[in-house]
Amino acid sequence: METKTPLYYGESMKKQVLMCAPFNTRSGYGDHARSIFYSIMDRKDLEIKCVDVRWGSTPRNHLNPDNPKHKKLLDTFIDGKNIQQPDIYVDIRIPNEFQTPGKVNIGITAGVEADICSAEFVLGCNKMSLNIVTSNFTKETFMRSVYDKVDDKTKQSAGEVRISKPMEVLSEGIDTNIYKPIPDAGRSDDPFKKEIYDLIKENFVYLFVGQWGKGGYGEDRKNISVMIKTFIQAFANQKNPPALLLKTNGADFSILDRKETVDKIKQIRDQFKELDFLPNIYLLHGDLTIEQMALLYNLPKIKAMLSCTHGEGFGRPLAEATCCDLPVIASNWSGQLDFLNPKQSIMIEGELKPIPKKLIWKPIIVEPGKWFSVSEPDVVNKLRYFKQHHKKLKHQAKLLGMNNRSKFSLTTMAKNFNLVID
Repeated sequence: METKTPLYYGESMKKQVLMCAPFNTRSGYGDHARSIFYSIMDRKDLEIKCVDVRWGSTPRNHLNPDNPKHKKLLDTFIDGKNIQQPDIYVDIRIPNEFQTPGKVNIGITAGVEADICSAEFVLGCNKMSLNIVTSNFTKETFMRSVYDKVDDKTKQSAGEVRISKPMEVLSEGIDTNIYKPIPDAGRSDDPFKKEIYDLIKENFVYLFVGQWGKGGYGEDRKNISVMIKTFIQAFANQKNPPALLLKTNGADFSILDRKETVDKIKQIRDQFKELDFLPNIYLLHGDLTIEQMALLYNLPKIKAMLSCTHGEGFGRPLAEATCCDLPVIASNWSGQLDFLNPKQSIMIEGELKPIPKKLIWKPIIVEPGKWFSVSEPDVVNKLRYFKQHHKKLKHQAKLLGMNNRSKFSLTTMAKNFNLVID
């Protein structure tokens, strides 16, 4: 008698997947969450529902129903109340927010930008069946973070709190159909290209991309104030100096935010009033499409991506720039070291220093955490060095781009995440 093998991929045998993330936000977590969803959205063996949540004060208006991929995601949205237990639950947030409604619960986080994470983050990870982080740096930071467990009654030590659940590294996926070399970018008649070329007269431009966070000089996480000052020091009173283009904003893209950003740039420039000539600093403030960002990385005027960041869980804009073959000059610490190296990028030296007390933000940034502070003289030297040797370094950037488009592509990430789901 012949026995039929039961079908695994049947309509009635679909696995129920619930995802929770800031899908509709204009944020790094939003980008990452959407790419995770896109990697599994066409699987016939899964029934996917999504809960969209806030991410700080970032705008929640990224998804466009006229975009087919966006529409697929929007159609999965539910309010998250009174949900039945899914087979697989995927939570893409910071670990203290992780929930466990599923039979199997997966936490995905960029985690940290400092050398330790909080006890709340460790406890959040320990609730999950599996944790996925975006870089080896983040995994190492979680694994080294150990805390004393205190008995509530005796107030005595009751052992240690450390990561006890599985943790794997799954790099963020870059859409290499968008972020790639564009050979004719300089000849493009795109209105955005014209806008940039009308704004910037120089033909040698360093680019920064990232949000300008809270804090005084040297305290904002992306370290933009130090970057601006060292750029001025590197090229002040020089003939035909390069320019610096800042694609940045504060909390949002409002007119008030733009004014505040301009004022912060002016405060730094005013420190050099006694000098005869300062290099130009341009501000690109507002929301851009991913196609515009890719074109920006490819414009012939844009020679390098610059970052003096204190720390990154991954460093998505830096990775996107490398996939466009743009040379990168960046801090020699944290998540970006997964896709940057001293042979094919310029790495800025520095040292770990305590995070300023006024920037402690429990449970996200905690004491006695440290982060990376670049050596300001080294930034000046590296900027000048790149200006002198950029043609040679452009060749190295092309080799790095070829590798990163393969290793860190959306396709590679999707393949690896589907193995996790299986």
